Amino acid sequence: MNTKILIPVLIISFGLTGFNSFAETSVETPEVKGLAVAIETDRRDNGFGDSTADMTMELRNKQGDTSVRQIRIKALEVQGDGDKSMSIFDEPADVKGTAFLTFSHALEPDEQWLYLPSLKRVKRINSKNKSGPFMGSEFAYEDISSQEVAKYTYKYLRDETINGIDCFVIERYPAYEHSGYTRTVGWINKAEYRPEKIIFYDRKDTLLKTLTFSNYKKYLDQYWRADKQEMENHQTGKSTVLSWSNYQFKTGLTDDDFSQNSLKRAK
Repeated sequence: MNTKILIPVLIISFGLTGFNSFAETSVETPEVKGLAVAIETDRRDNGFGDSTADMTMELRNKQGDTSVRQIRIKALEVQGDGDKSMSIFDEPADVKGTAFLTFSHALEPDEQWLYLPSLKRVKRINSKNKSGPFMGSEFAYEDISSQEVAKYTYKYLRDETINGIDCFVIERYPAYEHSGYTRTVGWINKAEYRPEKIIFYDRKDTLLKTLTFSNYKKYLDQYWRADKQEMENHQTGKSTVLSWSNYQFKTGLTDDDFSQNSLKRAK
């Protein structure tokens, strides 16, 4: 049986605890080791409940011109499935009130909706169009949904040190047939199991983008969040920088705060 097919079945059949026992007694192939790193990365971020944060999005074109957007982010952890999130745009005036809702899923296509105040209507994002740019940025719609383990198959490539940080280098292959990527390569911090860099390859398997994470901070003595994320598009020369601040956790958000009706009420 193809190992890429076998690994997702193992997640479903064994669960995380069962898989760990299985992995300890089996030959550690690159596929098994890559999956183990992904599972541990996911495990360390479990249990945050919900969170809010402020984000500045800076768009840069090839000539170096910039435009800035102010966004508020809300997230709700969903046990047994992908997380829910909402992005609310406050500035500039031409996008104020725009709100974006995502229901991430592990094995099914993500569900995403966009509220446009100028039209006073909620627009559903086609599940086959997740490779499109999010609000003119270099982040695709699929980049901003939660990265569930079962969305990919994995392969460990090597150990490597970047910026003085020892990392696992892991290749991921999207399970979703309409993904905009053939694969991504991630550098995962060995000590903290957090991403330091991710490289994206397009449907032609050509280098497309690089995402770097910096200025990490630890919250609730467990959850690491990068204050800065920069996505550089190597094919267009454009880039997007996300700067995060004012993180709050366990604020009491519920499913009612992440409905299509709540998109219209977002302020």
